[in-house]
Amino acid sequence: MPDLGFIREKYLENISHYLGNRLIKVVVGQRRVGKSYILRQIIKKLIDEGVDTVNVFYLNKEYTSFDFVAHFTDLEMLVNEYRDVMKPRGKIYLFLDEIQNVEGWERLVNSYSQTYTDDFELFISGSNSHFLSGELASLLSGRYIQFEVFPFNFQEFVKLSNLENSRDSFLKYMQSGGLPDLFRLPDDEAKRHYLSAVKDTVLLRDIIQRYNIKDARLLEDLFAFLVNNVSNMISITSIVNYFNGKQRKTNYETLSNYIEHIRSTFLIHQAVRYHIKGKEILSGNCKYYINDLSFINFLYPAFEHGYGYMLENLVYLQLAYSGYKVYVGHMRGKEIDFVAMKNDRVVYLQVTYLLTDQSTIEREYSPLESIPDNYEKFVVSLDDLALPNRRGIKHVLAWQLDEVLLPTKKISTLM
Repeated sequence: MPDLGFIREKYLENISHYLGNRLIKVVVGQRRVGKSYILRQIIKKLIDEGVDTVNVFYLNKEYTSFDFVAHFTDLEMLVNEYRDVMKPRGKIYLFLDEIQNVEGWERLVNSYSQTYTDDFELFISGSNSHFLSGELASLLSGRYIQFEVFPFNFQEFVKLSNLENSRDSFLKYMQSGGLPDLFRLPDDEAKRHYLSAVKDTVLLRDIIQRYNIKDARLLEDLFAFLVNNVSNMISITSIVNYFNGKQRKTNYETLSNYIEHIRSTFLIHQAVRYHIKGKEILSGNCKYYINDLSFINFLYPAFEHGYGYMLENLVYLQLAYSGYKVYVGHMRGKEIDFVAMKNDRVVYLQVTYLLTDQSTIEREYSPLESIPDNYEKFVVSLDDLALPNRRGIKHVLAWQLDEVLLPTKKISTLM
């Protein structure tokens, strides 16, 4: 059995709920977040539960030994050869890793998912959020379930590093990162080279080559700009003005496309504004968050990243990791850092580094107090001790945030 890596229990549990049926299991996420390890862990689970190893077909298109599989017909021939040689009996479990690198793969997946002359259960992964979109998404509507994989969150970091769940441990996490391979590297210099290689691979292979980008330097500078402005409210127009002010002539359409390409690789996440009273999405300004703080800590350490901004980034990631849709709240001219929705649960959160004095407390609690509904409201900070509840608003210490995001009693419905 290949290296299984650190067991990602949350993903194993979520995917396991959907085993044993014809739903295509789609695993997506940034390069190097551990998608392949999760697929191997699923294979191990199946084998432990009695599936014959002969009935498992695994292909990782990132391996050079599979370079000859360039077209879906090549993959189909390989699957047929596997069946002729190995002669599996009963259900066949197909694991197709980084399948977006196989031209026309959609036709094969669509065919295998619909055939009733053979019994297949498909698991596919990809590093681009658009690889299962458009026509294929329509074809497979209702026949696939998608799981987004993130870098290690704080709870996984603590377990992997054998640390206590504490403020000091959280600060260590904030100052490092959660990409799995970082835990195998000996020093900061090695981590810096590794992250530079990851970034260059994503920008070159997943964006520049895929979308035939004309100005590669602008793409990289745009990524650096977004990293330098995590947690800031910005607009594409303001980014255009920034580059034009640097004598880098560009336009709204180009930067809008480039940002969408970067987002499609999961390097950057976007949180749009949500009008709480009007219950509608607002266009214009939005916030961007980096998928892992290691890019900031090791590639762009000279940027002025305050702990408050980095904490806000981590809170966003924890919300997304926990399955929430995350927005920036807008209410009566005030900004609420996050409006997080999951099923019929709604949570409002303000994030600040420390509640150092009364003016800071008023600044953080006031926007939440202006919201006239009864949904849960939290202020998240890195203080040593939590303050008492204030008018129904709970103060949560950052390293305990996952506890309040666990399923809770349903309150009411927002939409």
